[in-house]
Amino acid sequence: MKLPIYQVDAFTDHLFGGNPAAVVPLQTWLSDETMQLIARENNLAETAFFVPLEGPDQFHIRWFTPTIEVQLCGHATLATAYVVINCLKINQSDQISFQSKSGWLHVSRKEDMLTLDFPVDHPKSAVLPEAAREGFNILPEAVWMGREDYLLLYRSEAEVLALRPDFRMLATEPVRGFIATAPGDHSDFVSRCFFPASGIDEDPATGSAHTTLTPFWAGKTGKTSFSAIQVSERRGYLQCSLEGDRVLIAGKGKLYLEGYFWEK
Repeated sequence: MKLPIYQVDAFTDHLFGGNPAAVVPLQTWLSDETMQLIARENNLAETAFFVPLEGPDQFHIRWFTPTIEVQLCGHATLATAYVVINCLKINQSDQISFQSKSGWLHVSRKEDMLTLDFPVDHPKSAVLPEAAREGFNILPEAVWMGREDYLLLYRSEAEVLALRPDFRMLATEPVRGFIATAPGDHSDFVSRCFFPASGIDEDPATGSAHTTLTPFWAGKTGKTSFSAIQVSERRGYLQCSLEGDRVLIAGKGKLYLEGYFWEK
């Protein structure tokens, strides 16, 4: 079986920036084992698979890292919407919807900007476990726990940039990962995201993390709209806003690769 595959750099306006995601359009689902093997072969942070639903501009989406299926992924959802709109051109409007393990997700287009509409994640005050404390060369000011990740608050962007985590130590914790954040020098806030237990030491640009970061910074500042930079080596640029129980996360994408592979 010859299957199409696309690779899109998400949350960036130029190639080789943001977070690369593979996107595989399907008419019917492959087996879970086959999708996991494809994601492992791609060796990207996420590979998204989607199939059409009966409603117009509605699809079912699933995401796989090289090692596991995940509950929610922002950059691969943005990449999938980019493919639906710009490559396949099968959308009938400027809003498409995805049924997922995290409920309905929506993506709207305005010119070259794509905006994700995701469920909010309100973090709660927490204590960092000792093994995780030993995994960071700089300890945070305070710690919160979201749905799947620890959120670590640092004093400055410089501290976040100076982090050199021990990924083997962090991978022992039974959580998806760790989000480090601080006020930004050139944005409202910055972040870095570490997910070694999911096979991703550092994720370049993480849409799902901003469902936690946005309400956190709203609580700290009283604001509801933010400019955000994920200060990984590739950098990710996001515009975030809190609207009730939803978070809107906007960014751009660039197509890197279009091709086919064989599934037997």
